[in-house]
Amino acid sequence: MTDTPLAICSLPIVCNDERYREQAALLAQKLQQPLLLNADPQALTQSDFVVLLNNQGVALQQTGRKAPGPIRAEFAEGSVDHRRKFGGGKGQMIARAVGIKAGVYPRVLDVTAGLGKDAFVLATLGCPVQLLERSLVVHALLQDGLSRAHNLAAMDDPALLNIVQRMTLLAADSRTYLKQLGEAACPDVIYMDPMFPEREKSADVKKEMRAFHTLVGKDEDADELLALCLAKARYRVVVKRSRKAAFVDARQPSYQLEGKSSRFDIYTLRKLPDSLPVTAS
Repeated sequence: MTDTPLAICSLPIVCNDERYREQAALLAQKLQQPLLLNADPQALTQSDFVVLLNNQGVALQQTGRKAPGPIRAEFAEGSVDHRRKFGGGKGQMIARAVGIKAGVYPRVLDVTAGLGKDAFVLATLGCPVQLLERSLVVHALLQDGLSRAHNLAAMDDPALLNIVQRMTLLAADSRTYLKQLGEAACPDVIYMDPMFPEREKSADVKKEMRAFHTLVGKDEDADELLALCLAKARYRVVVKRSRKAAFVDARQPSYQLEGKSSRFDIYTLRKLPDSLPVTAS
């Protein structure tokens, strides 16, 4: 893979609402894809997916009559919002993997952000999180989701607003960013969730991963990315894997946390301090 954001296969931008046509045109220009007006995704045959833009935001939609529903980055409702309100807090496996505890809120760099679900959990628990996503279309989904959540939270949800404000989406390829990262800017923890075929089997993940594998492909450079992460993290690197997957780059982690379908491989570089207060990202 190259150091630049991944190229996109045929992925038309569909906008059927005049109010959003200017925004759709800008997105089509950014993604270098055609803009289709008043098109029915179910009737399109020239591409497997389209990007929809309407009053609900930006979405990835599979084409065809029996296609599943749209894929969006969503933080103000659905399963992510439910986990924010009713999740396990600092007892969650991801929190223990990153090292969150009372008074310790590491600055996290998520180098494979995807739709931002794990980053949102970490921000919910108090960590400032920077997000990197090199796929242009996934980056667009994530940017839209964060923007919608920010606008909604600014009206009537101060807690959600604080969370979203701890999340900073960066426009850069992960490897390029890490190679250029100076020592003063190195994060406390780097988080990796590389995309491989052997992923969790829930219906939602299957829909998203099927789409992502079609558009993005596998993270073939995960070995190199892990090496860069280990060179730049201050305290630890955390790699999320499906439970039975091989270690990235065959590197044995310092220790593991294992759940029913996934696990976290933790590579410790030095001990986390007893105090890492919440700071601006």
